[in-house]
Amino acid sequence: MAEQQTVMRKLALSDEILLSVEKPARYIGGEVNMAVKNPRDVDIRFCMCFPDVYEVGMSHLGIQILYDMFNRREDTYCERVYSPWPDLDKLLREKNIPLFALESQEPIKEFDFLGITLQYEMCYTNILQVLDLAGIPLHAKDRTQDDPIVIGGGPCAYNPEPLADFFDFFYLGEGETAYYEILDKYKAHKKRGGSRREFLEEVAEIEGMYVPQFYEVSYHEDGTLASFGPTNPHAKRVIRKQVEMSLSDTFYQEKPLVPYIRAIQDRVVLEIQRGCIRGCRFCQAGMLYRPIRERNVEYLKELAEKMLRSTGHEEISLSSLSSSDYSCLKELVYFLIDNFQKDGVNISLPSLRIDAFALDVMNKVQDITKSSLTFAPEAGSQRMRNVINKGLTKEDILNGASEAFRGGWNKVKLYFMLGLPTENEEDIREIAALSDDIAKTYYDTVPKSERHGKVQITTSTSFFVPKPFTPFQWVRMDTVGEFSAKQKILAAAIKEQLNAKSIKYNWHDTDITMLEGVFARGDRRCAALLEGAYKDGCMFDSWSEFFRGDIWQKQFEKTGLSMEFYTSRERAADELFPWDFIDAGITKEFLYREYEKSKEAVVTPNCRKSCAGCGAKQFHGGVCYEPRGESGEVIQKEHLVADC
Repeated sequence: MAEQQTVMRKLALSDEILLSVEKPARYIGGEVNMAVKNPRDVDIRFCMCFPDVYEVGMSHLGIQILYDMFNRREDTYCERVYSPWPDLDKLLREKNIPLFALESQEPIKEFDFLGITLQYEMCYTNILQVLDLAGIPLHAKDRTQDDPIVIGGGPCAYNPEPLADFFDFFYLGEGETAYYEILDKYKAHKKRGGSRREFLEEVAEIEGMYVPQFYEVSYHEDGTLASFGPTNPHAKRVIRKQVEMSLSDTFYQEKPLVPYIRAIQDRVVLEIQRGCIRGCRFCQAGMLYRPIRERNVEYLKELAEKMLRSTGHEEISLSSLSSSDYSCLKELVYFLIDNFQKDGVNISLPSLRIDAFALDVMNKVQDITKSSLTFAPEAGSQRMRNVINKGLTKEDILNGASEAFRGGWNKVKLYFMLGLPTENEEDIREIAALSDDIAKTYYDTVPKSERHGKVQITTSTSFFVPKPFTPFQWVRMDTVGEFSAKQKILAAAIKEQLNAKSIKYNWHDTDITMLEGVFARGDRRCAALLEGAYKDGCMFDSWSEFFRGDIWQKQFEKTGLSMEFYTSRERAADELFPWDFIDAGITKEFLYREYEKSKEAVVTPNCRKSCAGCGAKQFHGGVCYEPRGESGEVIQKEHLVADC
């Protein structure tokens, strides 16, 4: 393979350029397990794009899965591209070098498809950067037969409207299900010499595919959406997301790509399940990926062995929105410990509830020097945790902390949100009080003679951003002034605590949060705002050192759009949303019921305790169809010998 790579690959950038930019390994490809094919021997060339810097994009599991899936086809070569860092961006423009894919080092403009992952709203200007540097017209309507078909997918595709002008179509849902059908249709279409429009009409007939140019929008005088519907007979009025229901019988990479430089997630990632039973009302992922579906434990054991062997990684992360809810977690974790700990492999368990099992595992897999433990209460007061349906009591948190302190930990990271619906000053002060209670628990739990120094509590707050397809999609978002005032209240309250010297407070940038709020619930009119900001120099907006609030403010004035319209406005119960044409598997009626319950701080039990009628039963699988006891509760799989 190495010899074939040498023959086929000529780097797009000269040594002079590579030596003049930061981390040139971002642009040369050739990573361990990289797919190597002759581009002339395939019918379809597909370039996968993550619109952020290489180290971030290489950590994205979805691209790794699709990359492997596409390259299993002999007729398809899937390659990758990431956003060039500003130093290379400048040189590419100065020297007129078109943006290229890492594998073949050939220009993206020569490909059939450019698939862009939409993971985070603050990467939107980087999407335009990639199109621009590749020489692909920014607007879908301006593209010709010579341009790639530009596809958007990922969580932000569930409100595609702010990006509608720039994409040929959006793939709504999970990629394992329909992409082969799309590629087959394209291959046949290409062979018969069909037009770009004809292919998009074929795509529009596939479940889950949204072609924006085939739809028309109108607005009321107050700026709210008046109507939205198809203008082409091939386009569907309602688009239902794609869902892979058989996660143990579908695609998963056995030989993940291994970069030469450290990525954000520099480890093997094993997705143990998809979805979540918890129903947190602020959490978009927990709603979008319903119903929860588990991977078979024997399948996961086999995958873990293959991936660790093929990568040489010394860490494996069990990926899930809530790892503790995986029915066979104990069996899987103890298997990994028994088989790989002797080789120095560390096991990472994100999203794990802190209980006796978790601490036993962490004691087995972590070094004597204990790293920080992470808790995400999200809110300080019990009332607020009920409002957001967190399903976590103060007793749970303090008991978990106490167990951890007994196990030798003395560093705790706490994550909270400010600006949640119905929040008041007392709720904010409770964040400081809970931080102090955890510090106090350390001193009450650990005898002085056994302490390893003082307890260290790091309390971090982000600002709440309402997202589509959550019960909070109707709520107003706080203004910059309101966020700042709440931040000051909390900072002062922390200083008043008895253990203030043990508590460090970190917070997020308000301006970036407000812009995220605009694009999260924005409509098609936001495209002009986005394009104007990009052309005035905005890129890498999620990186605080590059964020240019002054440029964005200027574009709001230029376009006549109001930030407050998209952020700080309570929506009416019957308002038509820009994303209402999408069937994400949960009904709008269920979401509004949950919103009403949040106002009364009423908790909805998790999916394994009782069914809340969200609508996900339509997919005929997952937790919705797990066996139930006489009282209606789901019998967890750990109690079923045949499954575990």
